Amino acid sequence: MGKNLLIELGGVAKSFLAADGTARTVLDKVDFQLAEGEIVALLGKSGSGKSTLLRIMAGLIPADHGQVSYRQKPIYGPVAGIAMVFQSFALFPWLTVQQNVELGLEAQGVAPDEREKRADAVLEMIGLAGFGGALPRELSGGMKQRVGIARALVTNPDILLMDEAFSALDVLTGETLRNDMLELWDGDKIPTKGILIVSHNIEEAVMMADRVIILSSDPGRIRVEVKIDLPRPRDADGVEVRALIDEVYGLMTMRPAQEVAPGMPTTLHLGYRLPETDITRIEGVLDLLADTPFDGHADLPQLAEESELADEELFPTYEALGMLGLAHVDKGDIMLTALGRNYVEADQAQKQEIFGQQLLTHVPLAAHIRRSLEDEPSGNLAEKRFLDLLEEFMEADKAKRVLEVAIEWGRYGEVYSYDYHTGRLTLPEQSED
Repeated sequence: MGKNLLIELGGVAKSFLAADGTARTVLDKVDFQLAEGEIVALLGKSGSGKSTLLRIMAGLIPADHGQVSYRQKPIYGPVAGIAMVFQSFALFPWLTVQQNVELGLEAQGVAPDEREKRADAVLEMIGLAGFGGALPRELSGGMKQRVGIARALVTNPDILLMDEAFSALDVLTGETLRNDMLELWDGDKIPTKGILIVSHNIEEAVMMADRVIILSSDPGRIRVEVKIDLPRPRDADGVEVRALIDEVYGLMTMRPAQEVAPGMPTTLHLGYRLPETDITRIEGVLDLLADTPFDGHADLPQLAEESELADEELFPTYEALGMLGLAHVDKGDIMLTALGRNYVEADQAQKQEIFGQQLLTHVPLAAHIRRSLEDEPSGNLAEKRFLDLLEEFMEADKAKRVLEVAIEWGRYGEVYSYDYHTGRLTLPEQSED
């Protein structure tokens, strides 16, 4: 890059100990650069290590492997030029707004008069003039997050890291705050030279960023980058913006090539990490998709808006629908398949029968459980047998979640039954249900 580099990561990896004592790799081989004058958005499903990556850059936690540098100097701990805004506001409830904002300056040893002057100026800039004496409990969510942003900006940071900074707010408040931030940035009203945003909101990323980076999950690696050359402010309903949102949706819903070949759900392996979604959500999205105004075909951003669910919650459901052959996801669109339409129109017993058939055809783990039960003279087996098998492919906590999904889906499709008291799986006709 021609511009000065603010942050540079090379080969960064990070693991944490899981509950069972095994190491879980959260990030692996991450190479990343943030240059002066850039806003970059990081997107990824849960398990992609987005927040961990931000904390490594902020010097809050160390990387296990690789290099992390700020303006060509290694980061070994918190850096004065890097400030962070958290999703949870992270305000001290017993301190006034003014005192919360002054905290960072106090830590830097700035004199009281200077602290007050700078805090007043930044509160006015962020739209909180006159609220310095208020306590956090007297403020709305949007105002609390403005305090969080003011506290970050008052130290005149070189780099602002924003971890899901707008996601705890309602849509309108989040949008207003986002626009105010962009106005400060584009109008050179803040000295900050680079902003990195972690988000799960695709529209937010496309509206704000110069580059959108998508991370893969388990472990988090940079999968793809989308450059955005549109001037700000951007029109959320403009043709170019909608096309970019569709493109990013497409990249986010695409399964990694090493996991499954395009259009071939049967190539899933036994240890494939099943999407964490439940039957209620699968059927809710199918019903919504079949109903007006969509009539079987929807733009994913529109569907998210209509369902009032976050993209983060919807992605696993789209994956499940595609895997089970009930819908087809292509770039930023989702379409009901003929089978999906039959499913929506079927009665309850038929729905369960279709679901069970698709499960046995397309989910190897479910088929393996069913075959094992059929081969077992007693027709019942302990879940531990399947947990042990899954642990050959993944960490214990992930194996447990995958088996939970397979059990819920299998029970619904009447492929097998499960006794929560004994932890045993049985063939349906032998269960007490």
